[in-house]
Amino acid sequence: MRSRAGWHTSPHDRFAPPRPRLSFQEGHRRKFLVVIDDTPECERALVYAAKRAERTAGAVVLLHVIVPEDAPQWLGVGDVMRAEALAEAETMLARTVDRVRAIARVEPETVIREGNRADEILRVIADDADIAILVLAAGIDKDGPGPLVTAIGRASGTFPIPVTIVPGQLSDAEIAALA
Repeated sequence: MRSRAGWHTSPHDRFAPPRPRLSFQEGHRRKFLVVIDDTPECERALVYAAKRAERTAGAVVLLHVIVPEDAPQWLGVGDVMRAEALAEAETMLARTVDRVRAIARVEPETVIREGNRADEILRVIADDADIAILVLAAGIDKDGPGPLVTAIGRASGTFPIPVTIVPGQLSDAEIAALA
């Protein structure tokens, strides 16, 4: 069963039951997952996750999801578009890795997935038992907190890990003081 937000809500779906988190077991460390995109609030989540990971001897996982085009592709155009999207994702993540290094003494992991954003977030969480917290930030414009925060809010009762939502209006210094 799928909710309207796209999150799986049935305890019998392919993402449930959640895999036990191992982040506090010997040889493991807690990882903060940040979804990287071109929204302004992404930077707020990134600052929080990097500072929190540094302070708690954790790690940061940067996830970028390439959402495939729905339009039919002819004569290899789809392959070209996919290659361009992958190159853009790699460039975006490289800049983000540099930003994390500038914020904190943390060496982030990067993950690129293709598909539905909600499904890929859940798959990354399912694949890595050290991911313990999803960090998002709320948008501050008139359209509301943003699609990911809205979707997570709807699925919060069945989401497999805790979610930290950073207020979008906070400065880097304010976020660092809270992390």
